Amino acid sequence: MDNKEVILLKKALERQKKARRQAEKILEDKSMELYFVNHHLKEANSKLENLINEKNSEIEGVFINIIDAYVVMGLDSKVINMNTAAKEMLEFDHTLESVKLTRFIHPDFVTYTEESMLHLMQVGTLQNYQAKIIINDTTEKWVQINCSLIYNNQNKPIAAQGIIRDITKETEAKILISKQKKQLDVIVDNSPIGIVLTVNGVITKTNDAFSHMLGFTSHELKNTSLKTISEPESSNDENCLFDQIENGELDKFTTIFRFTKKNGSKILAKTMMTAITKDVGKTNYQVAIIEDISKEFEADRKIKASEDRLSKLISNLQTGVLLEDEFGKIALINQKFCDLHNITKSIEQLKGVDCKASVENTKNYFKQPEKVVKRIEEILAKKETVLSDELEMIDGTILERDYIAINSEGDNEGHLWTYRDVTFNKKYHTNLELQREKYYGIINNMNLGLVELDIDGVIQFVNDSFCLMCGFNKEELFGKKPHNIFNIKDTELFNKKKKQRLKGFSNSYETEIVDKHKNIKYWFISGGPRYNDLGLVVGSIGVFLDITKQKNLELQKEKLLRKLEVSNQGLEDYAHIVSHDLKSPLRSISALATWLIDDYKDVLDEGGKQYLELLQEKVASMDKLIHGILEYSTVNISEHDSSEVNLNAVISEIAGAIYIPDHVELVVTKELPTIDADRTKMYQLFQNIISNAVVHIEREVGVVEVLFKEEVDLWHFTISDNGIGIPKEYHKKIFDIFQSIGNKERSTGIGLSIVKKIIDYYGGRVWIDSVVGEGTQFHFTIMKN
Repeated sequence: MDNKEVILLKKALERQKKARRQAEKILEDKSMELYFVNHHLKEANSKLENLINEKNSEIEGVFINIIDAYVVMGLDSKVINMNTAAKEMLEFDHTLESVKLTRFIHPDFVTYTEESMLHLMQVGTLQNYQAKIIINDTTEKWVQINCSLIYNNQNKPIAAQGIIRDITKETEAKILISKQKKQLDVIVDNSPIGIVLTVNGVITKTNDAFSHMLGFTSHELKNTSLKTISEPESSNDENCLFDQIENGELDKFTTIFRFTKKNGSKILAKTMMTAITKDVGKTNYQVAIIEDISKEFEADRKIKASEDRLSKLISNLQTGVLLEDEFGKIALINQKFCDLHNITKSIEQLKGVDCKASVENTKNYFKQPEKVVKRIEEILAKKETVLSDELEMIDGTILERDYIAINSEGDNEGHLWTYRDVTFNKKYHTNLELQREKYYGIINNMNLGLVELDIDGVIQFVNDSFCLMCGFNKEELFGKKPHNIFNIKDTELFNKKKKQRLKGFSNSYETEIVDKHKNIKYWFISGGPRYNDLGLVVGSIGVFLDITKQKNLELQKEKLLRKLEVSNQGLEDYAHIVSHDLKSPLRSISALATWLIDDYKDVLDEGGKQYLELLQEKVASMDKLIHGILEYSTVNISEHDSSEVNLNAVISEIAGAIYIPDHVELVVTKELPTIDADRTKMYQLFQNIISNAVVHIEREVGVVEVLFKEEVDLWHFTISDNGIGIPKEYHKKIFDIFQSIGNKERSTGIGLSIVKKIIDYYGGRVWIDSVVGEGTQFHFTIMKN
């Protein structure tokens, strides 16, 4: 190591020693400052403790006899002093342990306490501070604190003192009352019955049910007297009940009032009003419970009316009715029953008579009297429903009897007997059987197939024509279900129609089947429900028509129609091709004529030029004619793009596209409708008529008006002009193709024929009213649908 390096190391060592001495000097100075600060703080604390002790002595002497808990705490919430009541309340002694009051604060009131302490430090006092505290980590108490700051001689706060009151019972009582009040409010507000609070008969509060009941809002009902919106249902003046309860003469009453709703209608309401008094003999307020019984009242009225009608109905029935009570006595009987049993006593005399005695008196009118009595005993013993029990009387009358046991919750409450005179029906059915045999002969020989099915869809009867239609004989069909015999293409439809018939509905439909010989056939089936004598559905009956030939013709027709559609499409394509092939040489002729004029204009004389110009005009006319023919041929076969068409926009577009002379004005008198149609066809329709109108006006001021009126099923449009008019002999002719009036070169005679074709397409009609020299009105209609 050379001398230079040694010198450098020495200098570095000197710098380090110097820096350490400076650091030690700074450390000594800071330590001295800390010592003096600490000494000063000790002196200040000593003075503060003396002051606090002095104040404590003063306060202890003043509040030694205070009943409420009294506490003095430092600004850090540490307890400095407390009286005996405070020790008992908080269950600790500050002389035995050092405690901060913040430890007692319930977690829910920490933020509130911090805000209250901040208020105490700012204002100097804290009044009615209420919070929940926890004693010994288990017991919860509600306390109310009133406190203030304690200041030293320099008017600086050094502590706080306060009175603590235990308000646990009061607070819990208030919370309970509040909860009960909320519960009561919920019950009242959600009650389906109207509740009204009145003071001296004037409404102060109502629930929603009462407001909805009358159609008023709660605000509208407030300060209204119940007497002004109600009237007694009975003829007695019961409105005085309100006065009596207001004056303390009544404690409560229940009656029915008729209340007036906001819309003027009336409702019946059962009203129960109770007076609530605080002072003896003096009413403070009244509570009314009001229940809308309009529906119940109307229902009772209808039930009573129904009972009256039922009683009259039973009395006038052509069926004998006997209602026997649970004791075997006659409870109800009608005159028809008496007539059928040859009973001469009146209905009133028979009520309450023993039914057994009555049977004994009437049994001899039957051919087998003892059997009649025994059968009644059997029926009463079983108490099972009996229908169409047949009885024969000695005079040849045949009765049918039904029996129903009347039970209520398992208890027998009586027996209902009904008797019908079926003598005529029996004879009728006998004759009917004879007729049935007669008509079955006709049915078997008619050309329509006939099939009867039972409730389960099993074949009960078929005629000969049906056997010929399907290829099966009767033995192969009886007792079978159709879908198990025939191969029915649409079984879902077949089953659906069968279910409808069993519900009492008739229906008709077509179906495809395969017969016994594997031939495909088409049948038209008309079916309906089959009823028994009681009107109950017991099956179905179907009439079958073989429409195989007609169906095959329809299928051939459909094939021809499809071919026709293809043919029409071919014709449309052909029209476009022909149009293109015709226009191509025309364009060549036009071009050649143009070249001749341009190249030989100096050589040709005026006659030659005129011939070429005439040639150009004829070419243009031919081009228009080809275009018109193409449009005419495709009006019906072009695609129909149906959409909402705003005719105002269509007319506006036409006005900007066609040539309208300066002296002619196109006017739309009122806004046109938006219709459902093909926009292109509507454009063609209006353009052809308007174009035709604007060029045939020779007046100085020409007007073309577009008018319309709406009718039930169609739109009626009119396009009117004040032009030269059209002679009457052309009114129909102008709508034929290639027909035009006058010698206007620009007219091809196709425009109005296109109009006619479009209007026919939309199921409308077109006609004109015109006077030569005055003008023309083109009328046309378009069906809405």
